[in-house]
Amino acid sequence: MSKVAVVFWSGTGNTEAMADAVVSGAKAKGADVSVYSPSEFSASMVSQFDAIAFGCPSMGAEVLEETEFEPMFTNVEGSLSGKRIALFGSWGWGGGAWMTDWEARCREDGAVLVCPSVICQEMPDDAAIADCEGLGAALA
Repeated sequence: MSKVAVVFWSGTGNTEAMADAVVSGAKAKGADVSVYSPSEFSASMVSQFDAIAFGCPSMGAEVLEETEFEPMFTNVEGSLSGKRIALFGSWGWGGGAWMTDWEARCREDGAVLVCPSVICQEMPDDAAIADCEGLGAALA
């Protein structure tokens, strides 16, 4: 059985809805899934999981949430080399550059992106929920 962590931050509930779908997709494939907020997850925990899904919306000038998520992610970056991960998040403005930048950052860290990242504008629609379930299944 694969051990999967889902680590996310959500301000409006949009990214939380996406995280719920990632969890459902991973569990449907038999994974043992643990869910964490950024304040609950640290670099010392990375090795406990076969795969990790990180979720964060675009904030400000298309950056990761800066108070909780960014500090946690900066902390775990050094532990991501060779780790199977997936990224997801929602956005309200801009063109999605935050996800492109985040993906590049993860590749530079040596992380293995197991499937295309999932982004949606505002609340995820049925297609985005299905994509998030697929993301969870791919991690399992």
